[in-house]
Amino acid sequence: MEFAKRLEKIPPYLFAEIDRKRDELVSRGVDIINLGVGDPDKPTPSHIVEAMHKGIDDPSTHNYPPYQGTKEYRQAAASWMERRFGVKDLNPNTEVISSIGSKEAIHNTFLAFVESGDYTLISDPGYPVYRTSTIFAGGESYNMPLLAKNNFLPDLDSIPEEIARKAKLFWINYPNNPTGGLATLEDFEKMVAFCKKYDILLCHDHAYSEMAFDSYKPPSVLQVPGAKDIAIEFHSLSKSYNMTGWRIGFVAGNAKGIKGLGQVKTNLDSGVFKAIQRAAIAAFDTTEDELQKVMSVYQRRRDIIVAGLKSLGWPIEAPKATLYVWVPVPTGYTSTDFVTLLLEKCGIIVPPGNGYGAAGEGFFRIALTAPDERMEEAIKRMKEAGICYK
Repeated sequence: MEFAKRLEKIPPYLFAEIDRKRDELVSRGVDIINLGVGDPDKPTPSHIVEAMHKGIDDPSTHNYPPYQGTKEYRQAAASWMERRFGVKDLNPNTEVISSIGSKEAIHNTFLAFVESGDYTLISDPGYPVYRTSTIFAGGESYNMPLLAKNNFLPDLDSIPEEIARKAKLFWINYPNNPTGGLATLEDFEKMVAFCKKYDILLCHDHAYSEMAFDSYKPPSVLQVPGAKDIAIEFHSLSKSYNMTGWRIGFVAGNAKGIKGLGQVKTNLDSGVFKAIQRAAIAAFDTTEDELQKVMSVYQRRRDIIVAGLKSLGWPIEAPKATLYVWVPVPTGYTSTDFVTLLLEKCGIIVPPGNGYGAAGEGFFRIALTAPDERMEEAIKRMKEAGICYK
């Protein structure tokens, strides 16, 4: 029995490795502070849970759901896009499709559009699924370095013409995981124009659209006039509403992009449980005040971490969005060396920046998904261990 050759090209999934290390250390009695994975630690808001209970009690939710999502869910997603971003012309029948979170929809988009000889343009550092899904689809990835000097935006002028002409997908993610970088509508306009020039499907992973602080409101690429001609946007309820385990999201935008994704999905999955879709509809109706209560938790943790790291000499600014703080390692360390030091000396788990791509070398990522007191304890342990930025 042999594995498929493609598995030889794919490293162990970064967060699975983090879980393995955590479990190993816990079994040895180590008090671990896990700041590795962006999995909210607070419960799903009660009005969403209540809608789920009602949905479960309704026998009409117990059969197969429509592959593309219920009509009510797709309409609710389109209505939310209009309220939140002012995107008014989404057709819920042809330009919106439900997804099992974002991860499966991201992967299935590669299967729908990429084959041998095709290129994908992906962020580096970036969500590891962009890279591995390119491999699964038989394509080649071209890494677009996201550098601090460019505000963690891709340098479109540096992409070789011959690569652009072979590219099928262009992947962006703003607010960005892991860097916390932001994109303006002007930035999106340039990306839309680039993708139109080369006939590339622009894919915006907008998983952190609501994870923003200090009154910042991230825009949608679909706000750009004409973006729907070439772009689709991936939305997940996982982070915004503390629903990571529920596995529910949607994709909206270009009809051909939605159709291709739908063709793959109808052959690979049977949709999202209808009771979960009803709960998601309730999530879309979350008031701004309720949402800000959720966000205030992460903003407070962000402030604890940033202030603590600054007290240890780190030259960082507070990010305006995402669940993460992207932090440079001290001089003389590689990313892997430094996160190993944190683990061994302090019992703190964080992922190395190079786990998100070669351009992530020299950084590590802190997830704001542990209670305040554990964040404070992490800083205290670093201080007591003499770990500081030099």
